Amino acid sequence: MPRPKADGRFRLRPQYRVAAQAVGLFLMVRLIEVAVVAATALAVGKRPIGLLSRSWDSVWYMGIAAHGYGHTKHEYGLVFSDLAFFPLYPALIRAATTVTPLDGGQAGLVVSWFAAAVAAWGIYAIGARLHGRAVATALVVLWGLLPQSVVLSMAYTEPVFTALAAWSLYAVLTGRWVWAGTLALLAGLSRPNGFAVAAAVLAAAAVEIWRSRGRVSPRLWTGAALAPLGWTGYVLWVGQHKGDLLGGYFEVQRGWGSRFGLGSLHFAEHLLLHAEQLMFTMSLVITAAGVLLYALLLLDRAPLPLIVYSSVLVLIALGSSGYFQCKPRFLLPAFPLLLPLAQALVRTARARPRHAAVVTCALAGFSAAYGAYLVVLAPLAM
Repeated sequence: MPRPKADGRFRLRPQYRVAAQAVGLFLMVRLIEVAVVAATALAVGKRPIGLLSRSWDSVWYMGIAAHGYGHTKHEYGLVFSDLAFFPLYPALIRAATTVTPLDGGQAGLVVSWFAAAVAAWGIYAIGARLHGRAVATALVVLWGLLPQSVVLSMAYTEPVFTALAAWSLYAVLTGRWVWAGTLALLAGLSRPNGFAVAAAVLAAAAVEIWRSRGRVSPRLWTGAALAPLGWTGYVLWVGQHKGDLLGGYFEVQRGWGSRFGLGSLHFAEHLLLHAEQLMFTMSLVITAAGVLLYALLLLDRAPLPLIVYSSVLVLIALGSSGYFQCKPRFLLPAFPLLLPLAQALVRTARARPRHAAVVTCALAGFSAAYGAYLVVLAPLAM
């Protein structure tokens, strides 16, 4: 918190100052990538703000924010219903357009950019608690340099979800159970994979209850009860709307061509045997890297909430069929996977600073170039 100096001015405590520096580095990385996207868009005669605010899923969110649910589109033998999209992000956009002169697209970007900064702060807080400030800063920077991190600068839900997830997990690690459950509830209202946060809270609560033989604070029971309400509440609401309480939401997902099964494995085999578009090949490489990082996270013996949260996100990314090019985006909120890399980067920076700088710059260049390709040039939704 700020504290007064002798001359009456305020200054941040050291721990908050370092956190602010880490978030500042993250924002600088994001600004550079947005600049590259904008330059690429202008070079091919497209509007950067339009691409960032109204591409693919963003259009659905803007429609829900402006008109509510109820829109369905029939194409390619599929039934696209806006009920597939969870309500928190459109509600935030609606609130922003109500109290400001911004239109839906502009409000969506403001919400996403603010949420990305809050997420970076939460990720830093977790990294600092577990491994110190240097690793925490590296963790935030690496998250901002992921190949799919351009999504954090778009009108998508990943920034909001990650912000809620990070602070919920931090609340669990620090024993703030009501906060953990409340934030998990909100995370469950933001994305279909939002129940990963509730699973982490419930797993940690169960271990705490078992260790203490049930003699726990009522606040723990309250947090555990709150955690799954957001995700289950929306799924049941859609089910009631569709006339199938337990299966209605999953029927909507099947209408989009999204299923859980072995379809991804068959498509990955196809990619290995036949040349495909760059985004498919990159999706395969990034997903495989995510699995490797997950194994390293397990070997690192990370805290249980981070393991459970990452496990659910990795399982969903691997098991979801359809939209193979979206798998890196599904893994974007799984920031705990980067903890082993952040530790390795800090060790390298201390032993060979030049090598660490080269690696970081190379990641930044690749992330910016690939992000521009995804937003401006890629032929399919990501």
